[in-house]
Amino acid sequence: MRVGLTGGVASGKSTVSGLLRELGAVVIDADQLAREVVERGTPGLARVVEEFGEGLLTPEGDLDRPAMGRLVFGDEQARRRLEAIVHPLVFERYAEAEAAAGPDDLVVHDIPLLVESGRAGDFDAVVVVDAPRELQLERMVAHRGWTREDAESRIAAQATREQRRAVATYVVDNIGSLEDLRARVAEVHARLVDG
Repeated sequence: MRVGLTGGVASGKSTVSGLLRELGAVVIDADQLAREVVERGTPGLARVVEEFGEGLLTPEGDLDRPAMGRLVFGDEQARRRLEAIVHPLVFERYAEAEAAAGPDDLVVHDIPLLVESGRAGDFDAVVVVDAPRELQLERMVAHRGWTREDAESRIAAQATREQRRAVATYVVDNIGSLEDLRARVAEVHARLVDG
């Protein structure tokens, strides 16, 4: 069973991903893979520098993620150029990780931009983690230290809640406690495993 997991920024998708992993799912994390393909010394980082310049490197030679984020989330063309470099590299890693999973494993693809990439139809089921916009903004400002303007630009760069919910097989509303979330994830996991 191949499952796509997505949700807007600060929706709690990473928490849900961790809970699914605890329940035995094989989780393939797009964000983690996206970081790996542009680590220092990789061909991916070399291509990013070639496209955007050395000004996006830290003094140690790593990608300056906050600077890159400010650039691409305020400029759709820049974001598309970055995605054209990173996405193919991430998809290669996905294929390798999926091939390593067992035939009976529940394989969860944790993909923040699942809807935006048009890949919802690639999966047997899609789980969408959802939270109201105001709660997302509150979480980004309070827990990540972002300005409200930065938080709003991140939300604006992603699919709308309605677009994500439209492709969902299951919606996990993340508006309550961690225990509420844990119970809902366990229920969804059971349905996915029982098929």
